[in-house]
Amino acid sequence: MKNLKEELLWAMLPDGLSEWFDIEGYEITSKCFRITLVEHNMLTGLPEEYQGKNVINTIIKPITVDFFPIKGRKGELVLKRRCWKFEGVKKMFKRDIQICAPGTRLEQEFADFLKERGKYKTCSNQQCCRI
Repeated sequence: MKNLKEELLWAMLPDGLSEWFDIEGYEITSKCFRITLVEHNMLTGLPEEYQGKNVINTIIKPITVDFFPIKGRKGELVLKRRCWKFEGVKKMFKRDIQICAPGTRLEQEFADFLKERGKYKTCSNQQCCRI
C-alpha cells in the first residue's frame, strides 16, 4: 500500500507511469520540484529474440523531462530508464515507453498545454521551438 506522500506524488504525475516506474524520491529547492522515478526491473512481454536468454548486464540511464510547474517552481521528472543486455544478442533491450512529446524533453501533457497557450509551436522537423 502506498503512503500518503507517494499517493500525492502519483496524483501529480502523468497517468500510467506507475505501471513502469517506482518513486525513488523527490527534492524541493527554491527553484525546482524534482521527482525521481526508477523503471521496474522486470522483464515481461519480451520480443522473441530476447526470450530464453540470460541477462548479462543492466544499465540505468537517467533522463530529465520538464513538466508542469508546482507552486512557482520548475517541475522536473528524472526518469531512470533501464536497458538490458542479453547473452548472445548484440542490441540492448529498452522498453518503448512514450513520455515526451516528439522531439522534446517536455512531458506530453505539458507540451500540449504550452502549445494551446501559444508558448511553443511544432516545427516541420518535429522539434519544439520557442516562439
